[in-house]
Amino acid sequence: MPSFPGGMEWTLASVFVPLTGALLCFLLPRRAPLLGRLTALLTVAAVLGLLLTVLAEGTQQTALGGWPAPLGILWRADGLSVALMAMTALVGLGVSVYAHAYFRDKHTEGAFFWPLWLMLWTALDALFLSRDLFNLYVTLELVGFAAASLTALDGSAAALRGAIRYLLISMLGSLSYLLGVALIYHACGSVDIVLVAERIGTAPDLVVAVALGTMTAGLVLKTALFPLHFWLPPAHGSAPAPVSAVLSALVVKASFYLLLRLWLEVFDGGGPWLAEFLGVLGAVAVVWGSVAALRQARLKLLMAYSTVAQIGYFFMAFPLAAVGGGAVWAGALYLVLAHGLAKAAMFLSVGSVLRFARHDRIDELDRIVHRLPLTLTAFALAGVSIMGLPPSGGFIGKWLMLEAAFRQGRYGFVAVILLGGVLAAAYVFRVVGHAFTPTARAQRAREVPAAMEWSALLLALAAILLGLLPPLVLPLLEIGQVAVVSGVAAPAGSG
Repeated sequence: MPSFPGGMEWTLASVFVPLTGALLCFLLPRRAPLLGRLTALLTVAAVLGLLLTVLAEGTQQTALGGWPAPLGILWRADGLSVALMAMTALVGLGVSVYAHAYFRDKHTEGAFFWPLWLMLWTALDALFLSRDLFNLYVTLELVGFAAASLTALDGSAAALRGAIRYLLISMLGSLSYLLGVALIYHACGSVDIVLVAERIGTAPDLVVAVALGTMTAGLVLKTALFPLHFWLPPAHGSAPAPVSAVLSALVVKASFYLLLRLWLEVFDGGGPWLAEFLGVLGAVAVVWGSVAALRQARLKLLMAYSTVAQIGYFFMAFPLAAVGGGAVWAGALYLVLAHGLAKAAMFLSVGSVLRFARHDRIDELDRIVHRLPLTLTAFALAGVSIMGLPPSGGFIGKWLMLEAAFRQGRYGFVAVILLGGVLAAAYVFRVVGHAFTPTARAQRAREVPAAMEWSALLLALAAILLGLLPPLVLPLLEIGQVAVVSGVAAPAGSG
């Protein structure tokens, strides 16, 4: 009888395949585009195998080297981690196909892009699987270093300034998180999440409070929650399009995922005052980020401030979940997945516009719909999810959060969720409107490879398709979770 891979094999492959690919791309730079795309395909296959295994058999645990926790490193694949890995795999495949065409004429940048990008993918998958607070710090640092290096890829002064700022902020956030890890280890004698969760009740209250505060502050900074978002627009504005897509769709999700893990599994929901504080900051981020996006003259900066606004929704879930529980977290996680797919599609579309028109000035798009119809379609479809319109994944997430806010009488949050959707529609339609409008100045057009347009379009379609899959996604998120996503009915229009 043939032997098929199990959960452990798929788990290891999800991390070591992109790691091997990164090393090969570094050693063989001339073959990097081919090796990078092959690695992306193999990584997607590994994540798909792990996803199917978790759906069929439940949570999968792998002790590296055969040593159990707390002596060894334990990787655990549950519904939440594989959902994030699957979203990362879809975005990663799209970015890899897009990057091959994008860097075709930029051999130096492309040679550096592939090993850095695959190393970032490796670190993200390792972070989603790790169950050890210190190893989570290591993977978080790897994500930060790889992302900062990618930001500086084109070597311009603006790119270097954005990358240095991002690197310093990333290191500050990681050190703040590490301080909390040190306090927890001193109080609990372990950094394994399961053991810490069992022992933290006996730790001094002051130590727990300080650890919660420092770890939350560091992760909020790395997630770019208002008003700690100041590093994100410069990094997005100066980075190449595939890098901007990765930063917005994936990198900020890593720190949010870690914060959510700590909140639910270690600190048992944190404190009510901290949840309210994060919720208020999230609500302000939605409004302020959307208004700032409306005021931008450049497409990439508009998208960057849109990311600041969308991050706000994730944090509005914290106070709502104190009463609404699993349904609220289901909505927030649906938004995380939908935002990753949609925002990657939008940034890749902007990259195609930049290549075609040699600029991203919104007022001078000069009827670009006639020349790049697939690109504008991708941008508009992704915008449907960002606005939260049916049948997109963004609609499912916002509906679940809106329903919880109504039930709790949190009408301020209701107003912010609705206003955020209206403002998102305003800045998306602003771009679409100028794409149909001629300009007085003639534009020097350049051909855009079909692979760039199709990569963005397929990711945008995935964001829409996600809205039709609650019967598959919600049970997946429930597997192995402390805060169970149960009893959540699919909203009307979700299929």
